[in-house]
Amino acid sequence: MTSRDWQADRRAVFDRDDRACRHCETTGDDADTTAFRTYPVGAVPLEGTVHKSSLATVCPDCFETLRFASDGSASPAESVSSEELFQLVRETTRVQGGAISDVASFASLATSLPTTLAAVGTTADAGDDSESTVAETAAAYRDGRREALLALDVADARLERVRAVDGTAFDADVRSSLSTVAETATDLQSTLREAVVRSEIVPVCLERCHGCFEPLEGETCSTCGLEARETVDWRGDEGEIAFERLFSSINDSLQGASTTTETLTDHTMTLASQLTES
Repeated sequence: MTSRDWQADRRAVFDRDDRACRHCETTGDDADTTAFRTYPVGAVPLEGTVHKSSLATVCPDCFETLRFASDGSASPAESVSSEELFQLVRETTRVQGGAISDVASFASLATSLPTTLAAVGTTADAGDDSESTVAETAAAYRDGRREALLALDVADARLERVRAVDGTAFDADVRSSLSTVAETATDLQSTLREAVVRSEIVPVCLERCHGCFEPLEGETCSTCGLEARETVDWRGDEGEIAFERLFSSINDSLQGASTTTETLTDHTMTLASQLTES
């Protein structure tokens, strides 16, 4: 994380986020803002400054949680008690629950974009009220995307700790259940990220950048440097955007996440029961 200038537009990011961690909502004032960090979410350009639309404010505790997942380091193996393992799995499940809510909210906002932008007309024809609506929509989209991606990153970091648990102190049933919980939680993360990616395709279909939401010309955004999501799979025979099919695929991903969540809950309850008996 120190190899890139994550501090680009630091003050602007802190001001935008009201000097509060965008994950746990811990707040800071001018005296202790230096303890807060900016954290990059989603794909970012390989070179240059990271645009503020892809930076979120996080507190020191959340930054530490994210550290191993963000720099590619493996979490050290942990020896934990039954109670500590239960709390770790429960916290991971709680964080994933929050991620599901954030992803669903982002998907809902993304699928409303065609109707919202069509209602205000083109920028050239828009009055002050219409321009304000577009600006508010863009801000809401950027916020929703950051919230969803940050929540998924935190869930990934928590899940990495679950995977790193040294299971040798537990019996075979507990080890098997723990492995099943981790695998199911990983599947859930994959499905949620798929929903986010497909939601990001919607603004690109409207010639907007999927990161900063600025007008998009060409394959790379001139504002934030992100490469545009591919839209070819969501076009009809005449080149028109098949929004209904795209929206259906987003809904399918969310439905799949719901089903996987139910399965994960069952596996987690089984693990909890085994830990209680051990």
